Amino acid sequence: MSILESPLIDWAIFSSTIQLIVKGLLIGIIVSAPMGPVGVLCIQRTMHRGRNVGLVTGLGASLSDLIYAIITGAGMTLVMSFVEQEQNIYWMKIGGSAILFGFGLHTLLSNPLKAIRRSKHKRGSLVHNFITSFFLTLSNPLIIFLFIALFAQLTFTVPQNPFGAFWGYMSIFGGAMLWWGGLTYLITRMKNSFGYRGMIVLNRTIGVIVLTVSVIYAFLTLFHIQVRIPISS
Repeated sequence: MSILESPLIDWAIFSSTIQLIVKGLLIGIIVSAPMGPVGVLCIQRTMHRGRNVGLVTGLGASLSDLIYAIITGAGMTLVMSFVEQEQNIYWMKIGGSAILFGFGLHTLLSNPLKAIRRSKHKRGSLVHNFITSFFLTLSNPLIIFLFIALFAQLTFTVPQNPFGAFWGYMSIFGGAMLWWGGLTYLITRMKNSFGYRGMIVLNRTIGVIVLTVSVIYAFLTLFHIQVRIPISS
């Protein structure tokens, strides 16, 4: 008897948890990717002060994102009876795709250089860098609308599975840190050639990806196509 066939394991909860973890990773990456003030700050600190400072900056932003994710999830759980109705979730997904599309278009057309601080770089401690990025991200409550769009589109609300919900939220944090880890690694490797032009190219690439994802999800929703992650027993 395999571990997945054990009576001690609820297969439905296990499958739901895996789904939430994968969705959470995707949400964490998408939320963190656009080159807003925190993204530019992370790049600047990595270029001028090293990868560790950049990672700590990303850590502060990721923790703030986790707080907003929990707030969003709690709010959607309170209206679960509304969300569980097929017609309502359909329109929520369409609305989520529209919000995601607008978010991607804004990212594509925005200039990340405008977010660059004109003040001189202050060294500060790792704790200082963590706190500044945490509150800089927390000061933008509009990110909740992006979370609502992603939660609705990916159906990231399972109140009957608190174990899965916990790991789902942790995976949002993990996805965010995957992005910051990859970004700081890229900046470190391409420190001399990245520069401000690299920021613009990266920002536009992210915008195109988000736009593409929003269109794909809208298409899947309109034609009632469900994509599930296969898990073999």
